[in-house]
Amino acid sequence: MGHAELLIAGLLVAVAGLSALARRMSVPYPIVLVVAGALFGFVPGLPEVKLDPEVVLLVFLPPLIYGESIFVNFGDLRANLRGLTLSTVGLVLATTCAVGWVAHALIPGLPWEAAFVLGAIVSPTDPLAAMTIMRRLDAPRRLMSSIEGEGLFNDATALVAYRVAVAAVVVGSFSLADAGLKFVLGTAAGIAIGFAVGWIVAAIRKRITDAQVSVTISLLTGYAAFVPADAIGASGILATVTAGIYMGIQGPRILPARTRLQGYFVWDILDFIINAILFMLIGLQLRAVVAGLSGYSASTLGGYALAVTGMVVGTRLVWFFTVPYLVRGLDRRPAQRARRVGARWRLVVAWSGMRGAVSLAVALALPYKTDAGGGFPKRDLIVFLTFSVIFFTLVVQGLSLPTLIRRLGVSDGGADADEEVRARLVATKAAIVQIDALAGEEWTRDETVERMRALYEYRKRRFAAQAGKIEDDGYEDRSLAYQQMLQLVLGAQREALLRMRSAGKLSNDVMNRILRELDLEESRLEI
Repeated sequence: MGHAELLIAGLLVAVAGLSALARRMSVPYPIVLVVAGALFGFVPGLPEVKLDPEVVLLVFLPPLIYGESIFVNFGDLRANLRGLTLSTVGLVLATTCAVGWVAHALIPGLPWEAAFVLGAIVSPTDPLAAMTIMRRLDAPRRLMSSIEGEGLFNDATALVAYRVAVAAVVVGSFSLADAGLKFVLGTAAGIAIGFAVGWIVAAIRKRITDAQVSVTISLLTGYAAFVPADAIGASGILATVTAGIYMGIQGPRILPARTRLQGYFVWDILDFIINAILFMLIGLQLRAVVAGLSGYSASTLGGYALAVTGMVVGTRLVWFFTVPYLVRGLDRRPAQRARRVGARWRLVVAWSGMRGAVSLAVALALPYKTDAGGGFPKRDLIVFLTFSVIFFTLVVQGLSLPTLIRRLGVSDGGADADEEVRARLVATKAAIVQIDALAGEEWTRDETVERMRALYEYRKRRFAAQAGKIEDDGYEDRSLAYQQMLQLVLGAQREALLRMRSAGKLSNDVMNRILRELDLEESRLEI
């Protein structure tokens, strides 16, 4: 078996094993992966991996960003547009400048341009670990939406700042006016391209009934938005985000249920695989990166890592405990006062600024050479410091975040569950209205109408009892008993099919087709 085969097999085993370990430990998998990635690269005998920088950005970023944007809470983002803009533009640029300043001041021979490259790389947040923790702890949805929206949109600002800084290093010149103009035009063009791609893709997928073809188009949509935008110098990230949000809004209206179901599971797995591979790849490169830092002592490298990480975390803490007060002083409108949050919320948001896959991808995408033929200044050191920031924010902040949330008592008090019950009740009432309307049609049968009406009437009473609108007359207990019984019945059908296959009386293709129908029926249970 060659090096490539060993590498692929090792990555697959590591990803599967580490994800199982993370689940067993009840820890978000990025935390386990970043620790394992740091150790993985130093395993004796593993080949050195050298990746093409442009390939890294093109392969990993579009699906990573598009997958996040499809499922984002657009209504919450729109309601918190001002705060989101401040965080995704102002905080990113503030972090870039602060990190660039401390890196240039501490690291001998690190030019300003390369220092700002480091700042841009570590400025965007990754909400994956924080969202996993918050969902488990029943954190308020508004809080989660603000963190999720920031992690989605600040990638665009950070990548623009990154490209400007990298161009200054590679070409050897920088113009603030030119950079500002590129940022404005790139943002507008990126949004326009993303909207156009989203509209075209929605029109195509609306006419496609084959779930596999439709999901495949979904997987390619991120690239369809990112590549043309990036090619003309526009923001490929914003184009991808815009296309994803557009499809997230239109998808429930135009896509068949089976397509949506398959797409959800495909994107869930793909997001996990991309994140896991990125952490493993940085681990494989870490040995070569550390070898390139032989001129630095361990204490020196540790000091640089602590200083840069401290500036990243400190800038975020200072921002959330100063800027909101400035905004309060400028905007005293009642609508804005109603949206204000206390210090506990702001502390949780500030401590949730973990770095992850996007910073990894951008660090790996650093060019090796400048146009003058020399090496990129301190490239290995920049990659090392990026990994250090990611390691600290994921491991230290990620593991301490649950304790912080519990100690501060930040919870939605079951508001999300109440909202779900109300939504189910409204949907059930709509079903009953439709059944009554269909009862008068010639093609419907009375026994079918009555059976469906009884099912939804019972469901309406159950949800009404959960919402406190009527007294609970044992609806929940009877429903759970029914669902448990149905699960046993479905299990018996599966066992019967397996026995038929074992006896050679049923083909695997037919069995799987029936099993999928049974699985879909079980997935409808409302336990």
